[in-house]
Amino acid sequence: MLIFRTQAKIIGRREKKNFTQNGLMMKCTRLLFCLVTALGFLSSPCQAQKTVLKNITLIDGTGAPARKHMNILVEADRISGIVPDNQKIPAGFQVKDYSGKTIMPALICAHAHIGVLEGTKIEAENYTRDNILRQLKRYEQYGVDALLCMGTDRPLIFQGFRDSSQAGKLPGARLYSAGYGFAVPSSPPGGSWTSQLFRPATVEQVPAEMDSLAELHPTVVKMWVDDFGGHAQKMKPEIYQAIIREAHKHGIKVAAHLYYLEDAHKLVAAGLDIIAHSIRDKVVDDELLKEMKEKGVAYIPTLTRDESTYIYAENPGWMSSAFFKASLEPGVYEMISSRAYQDKIKNSTAYLQNKQAVEIAMQNLKKITDAGILVVMGTDSGAEPSRAQGFCEQWELESMVQAGLTPLQAIEAGTKNAAVLLRISDRYGTLEPGKKADFIVLNESPERNILNTRKIRGIWKDGKEVSQGPLSGR
Repeated sequence: MLIFRTQAKIIGRREKKNFTQNGLMMKCTRLLFCLVTALGFLSSPCQAQKTVLKNITLIDGTGAPARKHMNILVEADRISGIVPDNQKIPAGFQVKDYSGKTIMPALICAHAHIGVLEGTKIEAENYTRDNILRQLKRYEQYGVDALLCMGTDRPLIFQGFRDSSQAGKLPGARLYSAGYGFAVPSSPPGGSWTSQLFRPATVEQVPAEMDSLAELHPTVVKMWVDDFGGHAQKMKPEIYQAIIREAHKHGIKVAAHLYYLEDAHKLVAAGLDIIAHSIRDKVVDDELLKEMKEKGVAYIPTLTRDESTYIYAENPGWMSSAFFKASLEPGVYEMISSRAYQDKIKNSTAYLQNKQAVEIAMQNLKKITDAGILVVMGTDSGAEPSRAQGFCEQWELESMVQAGLTPLQAIEAGTKNAAVLLRISDRYGTLEPGKKADFIVLNESPERNILNTRKIRGIWKDGKEVSQGPLSGR
């Protein structure tokens, strides 16, 4: 723009001289020509990068079968067209031959945590700009281009950081936030990193606290209703009813951390919008399924949240993989692979209980999916050192398939459905003309094997390749 403004000034001086020499008609003619030319340069599509990704297999995120031999046309930060490979490529496009590659939408994690984890510690002091950016970049390397931090953010991000991230002005995954969540007084979740939570003791406290939170424009409101295995006070119904009521006055959806089927019934009846963890004590009944479907309640299973409580004691094959290790904070691999850590898990009274909880959670996920309820991918990654940011999202897709979903259903949960929940589906979540060019290039198709989402060739954000995966520098 500065160049054109400078050029315009030069042109203006030249034309003033021409006016004197050649008369009014010549002045007007030349000035008009220069203005049209300048405007043409400013609006020319040649200024925008134009790329065609040629001969790819397309998984568009809608749940539809993969389409082979397709071309994706990208102009600037948007998808401008998706056409068969045998169609003539328009002039001016740079061709990238991706024959044999598969392209799917970038992942969106609807339940994560950011910034409070560093090394093996979860602390408020870890919540720095540098740490947040580092972790957002890690998510991106694993194909996650957007995430929702569920209720543990701190004032730092509301000073322009979150908004800049969402606008693509910062590197890494785009950050969406539930702001400061609601919990019960003097009970988990605890620690310095939860010091910003609202903890109303009475219904009367809720309106002012919700007004304060609403000023930050959170994507959702998060509340903890669970008793954490009987070790904590459970939020009173009149409190969570007030939270839901006040949030809805501001047009904000409410998500609940819960565990029990009984609580799910009560919360859905009270107007809850999002179940933010699996129901894990009992198999869901038809009554709940019917009410969730009618009220449009979304379901985030976070299977890997519970799997991570015991899986490392069983030394799964992927535990020694470079793909997994690259996602870990310093010192975490040494911690989870130590004999002491693994023995502690196996000897815990919660070991078998957690395994059973995952089995029930998987049954419930399948029933809820089959009922046509909106299922959204989330992991609770970043809230514990064992919940690796980026890898957990890849692992969650695998676990959803193990629960009985097809690979395409799991991908839809982590792309289209997540975008719908975050209210960003007009720009993200599916690969369609007009939407942002945020996608993953894979070496093999995950349509039949969900593990192929880990075979990353490249990550694109805003129409540019920003990463080649977590192992690209190794």
